Amino acid sequence: MNEEYDVIVLGTGLTECILSGIMSVKGKKVLHMDRNSYYGAESASITPLEDLYKRFSLPGAPPESMGKGRDWNVDLIPKFLMANGQLVRMLLITQVTRYLDFKVIEGSFVYKKGSIYKVPSTETEALASSLMGLFEKRRFRKFLVFVANFDENDPKTMEGVDPNKTTMRDVFKKFDLGQDVIDFTGHSLALYRTDEYLDLPCMDSLNRIKLYSESLARYGKSPYLYPLYGLGELPQGFARLSAIYGGTYMLNKPIEEIVMEDGKVVGVKSEGEIARCKQLICDPSYLMDRTTKVGQVIRVICIMNHPIKNTSDVNSCQIIIPQNQVNRKHDIYVCMISYTHNVAAQGKYVAIVSTTVETDNPEMEVKPAMDLLEPVEQKFVSISDQYAPTDMGAESQIFMSRTYDATTHFETTCDDIKDIYKRMTGTEFDFAEMERKKNDIFGDAADQ
Repeated sequence: MNEEYDVIVLGTGLTECILSGIMSVKGKKVLHMDRNSYYGAESASITPLEDLYKRFSLPGAPPESMGKGRDWNVDLIPKFLMANGQLVRMLLITQVTRYLDFKVIEGSFVYKKGSIYKVPSTETEALASSLMGLFEKRRFRKFLVFVANFDENDPKTMEGVDPNKTTMRDVFKKFDLGQDVIDFTGHSLALYRTDEYLDLPCMDSLNRIKLYSESLARYGKSPYLYPLYGLGELPQGFARLSAIYGGTYMLNKPIEEIVMEDGKVVGVKSEGEIARCKQLICDPSYLMDRTTKVGQVIRVICIMNHPIKNTSDVNSCQIIIPQNQVNRKHDIYVCMISYTHNVAAQGKYVAIVSTTVETDNPEMEVKPAMDLLEPVEQKFVSISDQYAPTDMGAESQIFMSRTYDATTHFETTCDDIKDIYKRMTGTEFDFAEMERKKNDIFGDAADQ
């Protein structure tokens, strides 16, 4: 370990593993360590089920009705991948997809006045949806056509909208859309967590709705994908990428000290040895004194022996409860997957509820979502602090990721990766640069 590296990475969360992979592909010499004995850090999938019980300090072993413990891979952080989003693009370019199998999530639903409805996102679905009255449907259809055709470089498509000045609130007004339609458009299509976007320029909102529609167009059932065996497969896939390019991995390594000289990182001390480096990437847990708390997220993992009611018994889905519907500032999310994704025993379903904490009683805050899941066989509640770096790394050359947020997709995680990349290299992140130059053994074998 007493060696010189270009980059040392601490923690094997998804953000860290993707950056480790990218840096290795760029020819950097990378050492990647984690204090845990497993990959994934905060974004791990826990197996067997016994370990999940231990992690949440539940007494005793899982009951026999839960099936074999090894059949379970339970995500600590629930997220799906947007089919046309940035993470899928990173997976495709780096060919990490060859280590993973994905399934399309079977439905996307939105909560309105105590019931759940399928999110309409094509013209046909919009016209058949019971979320809107007949005239509203026509107006919504016009709006969807406008978004699909919108091109910021072609004034003819703008219909008088200035993407950098006109607010989204004004765009909704232009199409005369009512509050309920605004709710599901902003929160279930554009996937905003709060309503602040309404008074900002509409460009970002239009692009988000486009991303949703284009992701949906790829597979038809929903815009979301999910990897078999759980999200813990993602960091491992990027870790393999890094290893192919010469990256060194060490799990179970206690980090004793981050060694600084003249305000700049020069190495990491573990088990009495020092590995030297020019730059350091880590998650907030390795350097808490350079972070600030920016909020809290509650996540409730629920094990059930039935699909969610009123979802046509699908094996996987997402439900968004817009904040307006339950008098909150932040949306509540439900992600459900099941035994068909190799994450649970036969006939079992895992639903994970999450939201940003707003009060002293977070469990009460998620009650509207929990009511949709009844009956629940076992629940695991976690309340996690969220951290952001206070040190952006310009002087220290320490580059810290942000804690995973309450959103149910990876777009914000990818934004963080691009931001860290820019701070480390001084250049914008370029997808093309990630094209892989090498085939690993599996690649060669697959080409035969």
